[in-house]
Amino acid sequence: MSDSNENRIFQPSEKAEKKNLYIEALKKSLFVFILLGIMFFLPSWSLRYWEAWLYIGTFMIMMNIFLIYLVNKDPDLLKRRLKRKEKREPQKWIITVANVILLLMYLFPSIDNRFNWSKVPTWTIFVADFILIGSYGLFIWILHTNRYASHTVEVEKGTQKLITTGPYAIVRHPMYFAVAIMYGITPLALGSWWGLLGIILFIPLLILRILDEEKMLIEELEGYEEYMKKTKYRVIPGIF
Repeated sequence: MSDSNENRIFQPSEKAEKKNLYIEALKKSLFVFILLGIMFFLPSWSLRYWEAWLYIGTFMIMMNIFLIYLVNKDPDLLKRRLKRKEKREPQKWIITVANVILLLMYLFPSIDNRFNWSKVPTWTIFVADFILIGSYGLFIWILHTNRYASHTVEVEKGTQKLITTGPYAIVRHPMYFAVAIMYGITPLALGSWWGLLGIILFIPLLILRILDEEKMLIEELEGYEEYMKKTKYRVIPGIF
């Protein structure tokens, strides 16, 4: 059978798969948009919450650019990112508690906005949104470097390779650095000082997740223990 005939045979299934990924990406984007709207405008009881509109617009633009890129250029990575179910027991409860804390980190600024508990300068809000864009850009660079980076803590045995280049040459878990910045700057982008209190609870959970993940990586990912000796810090050089 000629190559052209083979292409004609496989092309429809590839198109169908890409179409399904587009649909899944669209569902994800729509869900996030609706969820953010509910969390921001319902507690604040106002649609005149311009900080929230700016945050949603910034976040959704970055997210959709990323999703469109993955659908067209790296659908396998998108499939990994769409997986949500954790298999490791410690990770299950860590994620559950973390989600509750993140929910509070989103809700509290909205309540703050309603009752005017704190006032963040306008320039600080815009700077926070620019930092949000930068952290999302870092997030994209990390995923471009490590195509095995999924939402869940797991190792794809037999196929996954140890990544030591790019941001992974600086720290062992750059993804968590990007995520910490992304979520940590959110309260300021939403115009709330009080919302920053959630970070105090979020960071210890992030550390627990990293420590448990490293136990698994030592056991299941070839070369990781040696990599730990060369790249000493997990998230922030000189600190952790």
